[in-house]
Amino acid sequence: MIYFIAILLIIAFLETIIILYINFQQNKIPQELPQDLKGAINDLRGLNKENVLKKVYTILAEKYKGNRIKTYTRCYQLFNFNLEKLWNQKGFMYCTAINYIFKIILLNSGFKAKDIRLKWTQIWYMTPHQYLQIRINEEWINIDVWSVFLGTKFGDYSHGLYF
Repeated sequence: MIYFIAILLIIAFLETIIILYINFQQNKIPQELPQDLKGAINDLRGLNKENVLKKVYTILAEKYKGNRIKTYTRCYQLFNFNLEKLWNQKGFMYCTAINYIFKIILLNSGFKAKDIRLKWTQIWYMTPHQYLQIRINEEWINIDVWSVFLGTKFGDYSHGLYF
């Protein structure tokens, strides 16, 4: 049992280092977007910012899912920065990748970079987790698509101990 706990702690430490690296990669917003993603962004035209935020949240929450076990067993997916591959993927995706896509959609839908914050927290008190804060009308709204499977709702984010 102690070996199992030690392995989990080592993985959590390595994930922290990797996620910090990924955070730097997320600052690179591509100039060219995949056609399917452009179509999704065009569907948002004419909506106010609050409705854009809710619509993007719904689209991504239906498309991507978080997962406790896969967070540890699919570390190789942390290095996928190809936007077209990420957009075409369904099912499990890391919080950093979901937030990267979310940020790109918002930036191409009328939001400014100053209205989007990348935030960090801990889940299960040892796993680093990224979520977003989006400003609408001077109010910051928490966005955590990855944690929907844990019961997290629009406006909240996962933190602490979840079962």
